[in-house]
Amino acid sequence: MRRTLSGASGALGESVDTVRDFLSRQLAPDGGFQGRDGRSDLYYTVFGLEASLALNAAVPYERIADYLDGFSTGESLDFVHFACLVRCRASLSEALDKLVDAQARREMAERLQSYRARDGGFNAAARAECGSAYGSFLALGAFQDLSTACSDPEGIVTSIQSLQRSDGGCANETAMTASATAATAAAICVLHYLSQPVPESAVRWLQGQAHPQGGFTAIRLPAEAAIPDLLSTATALHALSLVGAPSDDMREKHLDYLDTLWTSQGGFRGHWGDDIVDCEYTYYGLLSLGCLSK
Repeated sequence: MRRTLSGASGALGESVDTVRDFLSRQLAPDGGFQGRDGRSDLYYTVFGLEASLALNAAVPYERIADYLDGFSTGESLDFVHFACLVRCRASLSEALDKLVDAQARREMAERLQSYRARDGGFNAAARAECGSAYGSFLALGAFQDLSTACSDPEGIVTSIQSLQRSDGGCANETAMTASATAATAAAICVLHYLSQPVPESAVRWLQGQAHPQGGFTAIRLPAEAAIPDLLSTATALHALSLVGAPSDDMREKHLDYLDTLWTSQGGFRGHWGDDIVDCEYTYYGLLSLGCLSK
């Protein structure tokens, strides 16, 4: 994903320095990147750090490392923030050319296993009956970041397959009946990275989520009610590019849509009704541009 993110530089042109400045301003004094409330947060630090590395922004990586050290191996964190910690540590180990301690990696990998669901997938809730698309996507990425093989990959595949719905898309949880763009994108990514066949019906459903004016919508709605958003757009474009299903026929409209979310601050808004610019949606904007630049 960071390689794709780096491809946004060409599309940004001279504006890349504006984005770098925006990212630098989002760094809090304690070394974490700010969330929407102005305070540092591991979740937003993932997006700020990844974008900074991809665009070679001048941020103090040693200070970010000190911020991460405050979480030790993440025993007090929930699943999402724990996965964020793993990702940040892996990213900084490359930036600082400093390997994560082997014992710490083992402990973090063991903690990841506690979020394994009974059906073989992963869920943000420990000891869940069934995995979720988002949970399995985050867990698989965390195992990759820890350079640790994930046991029973077949269980993850079975869990993901159970989330596909009759229309071809995937729900995030088994209890959900409606397919969702982000969940379908996550499912496609998991199957791709586990070298498993991706159902063509899932790819077609995801392609069908493209809005006529550009961007992708979160769920299937009548045309007059559907509104695209940047999270759905970035995840859909990334998943489709992974499986070789480019959006060439919609490329210019997608770029036009991204332009409507770009701000002079150097970042992106999440959707047309959003007035806040943050690291997360700026990351999604860059990822979208990177996908469209391939």
